[in-house]
Amino acid sequence: MYTLVVIIHLIVCLFLIFIILIQSSKGAEMGAAFGGSSQTLFGSRGAATVLSKVTTIAAIVFMLTSLLLAVFSINRGSVVSSVPVKESPAKMPETTAGPMQEQPTAPGQGPAPMQQPAAPAN
Repeated sequence: MYTLVVIIHLIVCLFLIFIILIQSSKGAEMGAAFGGSSQTLFGSRGAATVLSKVTTIAAIVFMLTSLLLAVFSINRGSVVSSVPVKESPAKMPETTAGPMQEQPTAPGQGPAPMQQPAAPAN
């Protein structure tokens, strides 16, 4: 069902873009009005054209499919929550030295000196 809604949504998106781009804008008549056209500058356009009716229907279908996809996405969960998590305890690296002994260092190097805290200046 989700895949079907996505396919319908994509088709309606492309159709809506196409329908909007092929329509003439309201500003097209305004330029003609200054040139002596008989049309009014901001008058009524008369009955709605077929393209404007198709645009309205496509916009309603687009909004409905958007709403359906939002509802489906809530039920599907996120991608992060669907990834299984491996539960394994963290292992400490095994060393030959005991817990209180110094770790071996590279040959020729001694242990790193510990830094003493600086005395407060009065």
